[in-house]
Amino acid sequence: MGSARGVSGFWPCSGQVTLSCAHPVPHFALQIFGGLVWILVASSKVPNPMLQGWVMFVSVFCFVMSISLLCLYVCGTHGGGGCWVTLDVVCHETAALFYLSAAVPEAFVTYALGYSSLEREYRENIAAVVFAFVATLLYVIHKAFSLLRWKSS
Repeated sequence: MGSARGVSGFWPCSGQVTLSCAHPVPHFALQIFGGLVWILVASSKVPNPMLQGWVMFVSVFCFVMSISLLCLYVCGTHGGGGCWVTLDVVCHETAALFYLSAAVPEAFVTYALGYSSLEREYRENIAAVVFAFVATLLYVIHKAFSLLRWKSS
C-alpha cells in the first residue's frame, strides 16, 4: 500500500499526489468549469432570485474551496498526512452534492422557461446547466479517486 506521498510526478513540491496522475481530473479542470458556471449564472436571467443566489453561492464556494485546497497542496502544507486525504474526500464530496443540488433546479427552471424568454438568455441558461452538470461529474470523479487514494493510505 502506498502512502499519500507515493506518486511521483512532474511537480517539484510535496503536493504532487493530488496534482499528478493519481487523479484523471486535475484540479485546474475543477476551477475552469466552476468558473464557467459562476460567469454564466451571473450573466443569465433566472426569474427566481433565490435559485440564482443558491447557484452563485455554490459555484463561488466550490471555486474558493478548490483554489484553497490547490494552494495548500502546491505549498506542501499537507506533509503527506492521511487527514489531508480525508479533507480532500470530504471537500470534493460536499462540492459534488452542492453542484448537484444547484444544477437540477437550474435545469428545471431553464426547461420551464423554454423559448418564452429571449433566445440568447435561454442559450446562456442552457450553457450554465450543462457546465453545472459537467462540474458535478468532475467533482464526483475526483471524489471517487480521492476515496481510492484514501483507502490505500
